[in-house]
Amino acid sequence: MNASPPPPASGRNPDAGRAREAMGWLHTAHFLLSAPQLDLLPTLDLPEIAFVGRSNAGKSTAINTLTQQKRLAYASKTPGRTQHINLFGVGKGQVDDAVLADLPGYGYAAVPQEAKHRWQRVMGNYLATRPALRGVVLMCDPRLGLTELDELLLELIRPRVEEGLKFLVLLTKADKLSRAEANKVLSITRLQAGGGEVKLFSALKRQGVDAVAELLWQWTHAAPETPETTEAPAAPES
Repeated sequence: MNASPPPPASGRNPDAGRAREAMGWLHTAHFLLSAPQLDLLPTLDLPEIAFVGRSNAGKSTAINTLTQQKRLAYASKTPGRTQHINLFGVGKGQVDDAVLADLPGYGYAAVPQEAKHRWQRVMGNYLATRPALRGVVLMCDPRLGLTELDELLLELIRPRVEEGLKFLVLLTKADKLSRAEANKVLSITRLQAGGGEVKLFSALKRQGVDAVAELLWQWTHAAPETPETTEAPAAPES
């Protein structure tokens, strides 16, 4: 059962209160460390949410919008420039209770092939083996849809999704679509996502911001799931 953010004061809209709490929580995000490879990342024993996506899919902009900080995640004018895994701590009262992981963008044509392969190995190892990983947010430009690289990533995490890993496909730059186009790409992506959540998102118009913030809060504050115990069959009555 998923936990919900603390209830708002009486007399207020409950949905608005939950969004306010979740946004306030994300606003505490701060830089922890940066590492070029997985073995240099410490085990922090906190639930992690990874942000992934093709270069120029709006990943850094989405992170900055969700955390209400202009330069938390580096938004380069040159896609593919960020080559490290960057970790950000999140938690109220100066006590972190979750981590956001900004992974290198992938698929940018101008990046040397050797660098592409290195990034793919680092990202693949992180997504497949990071013990604290609780959820994955895949950024996608809805005008392009899920590309072959995006589908490979979804296939990579599928075994972990079957074990309970959460994932969300975030259709960024939704303000560039008409309503009909948005509804169409939303329907198509839901079919492609294979059970993951799909949401439209616009940093410019703040579309989907509150909903995504609440979802991330729920992912990292959910009560631990315990395996269902199998009751022994009752002895037959004599």
